[in-house]
Amino acid sequence: MIKFSKQQLKVPKLMRPVYLVTAGQSKFDRAMPDKRTEELCIDAFTMAADLLNMSPAELKRYIHTCYYGHFADHFGDQLLGEAVIHDRLGLDPLGNAGIKTGGATGGSTLWEAMKTVASGYSDCVLAMGWERMDEVPTDEGNFLISCAADKDWESPLGHIYTGYYAVMAQKYWQVFGKAEDSFRRTLAEISVKHHNYARFNPFAHGPMKITVEDVLKSPVIADPLRALDACLMSVGAACAIVCDEDTAVRLTKNSKNTPLRLYVAAGSHTLRPADRRDMEIPLLPNETEDQYKNLGKEFPGGERYPGFTGFLGARMAAWYGYRMAGITDPMEDLDVIELHDAFTISDVQTYEDIGLRPYGCGRDFVESGDCYHINPKTKKPGRLPSNLSGGLIGCMHAVGATGIMQTFEIATHLWNRWAEIHGDEKLWKKFNRKKPSDWTDLQVKGAKRALAISHAGVGSHVTATILMHPDHLLIKE
Repeated sequence: MIKFSKQQLKVPKLMRPVYLVTAGQSKFDRAMPDKRTEELCIDAFTMAADLLNMSPAELKRYIHTCYYGHFADHFGDQLLGEAVIHDRLGLDPLGNAGIKTGGATGGSTLWEAMKTVASGYSDCVLAMGWERMDEVPTDEGNFLISCAADKDWESPLGHIYTGYYAVMAQKYWQVFGKAEDSFRRTLAEISVKHHNYARFNPFAHGPMKITVEDVLKSPVIADPLRALDACLMSVGAACAIVCDEDTAVRLTKNSKNTPLRLYVAAGSHTLRPADRRDMEIPLLPNETEDQYKNLGKEFPGGERYPGFTGFLGARMAAWYGYRMAGITDPMEDLDVIELHDAFTISDVQTYEDIGLRPYGCGRDFVESGDCYHINPKTKKPGRLPSNLSGGLIGCMHAVGATGIMQTFEIATHLWNRWAEIHGDEKLWKKFNRKKPSDWTDLQVKGAKRALAISHAGVGSHVTATILMHPDHLLIKE
């Protein structure tokens, strides 16, 4: 059984406040043969500067350290790609390092950036992520990604992550979904929601207006997961600028951007999901010891934690992150979230891991309508809208950029700039995309606090990135 010492459960403490002041991203697509990776990173950086009403050259003068995230050298056929990007951005000879934690690479890049500012080493840090997934065929790309699994124990089951998640989906469906057809339809509703929200996002790779039946009729990849249950394989880049308070004030003085308080926490778990040792459930601030004492009776087969249906890494990232930021109930304290919907089943699993619903009850977050911008049942704003970007299923999964894209998206809501950016006709034309006639403003009104979950593999690395408007902090300082 896993046990923690008090020292291991110490709540992370930042030596000084850290702020996110701007972020930017490129267009995302399945293939961009007309754009080099360096150009995509320049596009993201230029956008970040534009949101501060600065030129890229002006913004660069503030940067002291750089972190670069990209998952797979195989895709771009370039080892030490971070050195190439650093050079092309004109940031030599500043110190820089590459970050690789699989699908959580974007979140981990922000984690390193936050710690560098919090420690006092740097006052302004660039976090940049990208992925080049169009230079190999899709089947080869899936094979390369699946090499992040444990090659002794997982890979023999099939070199494709959908296969790994399909086994978890089957177990979850049997235990917590009680083998009901309605649960499979709930998974399909997630895909419908995310593809539809992507229609209003000019950056998005996979906008689609589809139905539950379309999802259920799409090709089977690994039963019960179908093509429309899975995330995209994308090309693109995203970046963020992280600063101390003085630098944040200077950078935003001529901008609509408010410096946003930034907290990032991380967790991990073994690559071998079938070999996960059991433990007591680490309780989040909104949970009690009595809450799970009858879990095995209510859901036979679900008594062992973490079992095969949850992500301990996500639970621990939230455990640390909520305590760092003062979150006592995510459903009440947060206004908008972006979760790592690599597959529709992983979205449901994460609802439980981060405490939006108790373990076993994740489906209710969808079925209640709480996760929608406008609740389809009540026609009122959803309690906690999720993945309004379209998520990984509808917007993109350019792996190294994903966690930063999610953070960009939640930041636009806190800046009250979502509609300004996503509704910009010039941006739609620049990306050669047609703005739909029914384009809808998805700005979450009055958003003050937000969360993004960046996740790798079957939960091997997870980060929780929390942004808060400085006038709405939950911990007094």
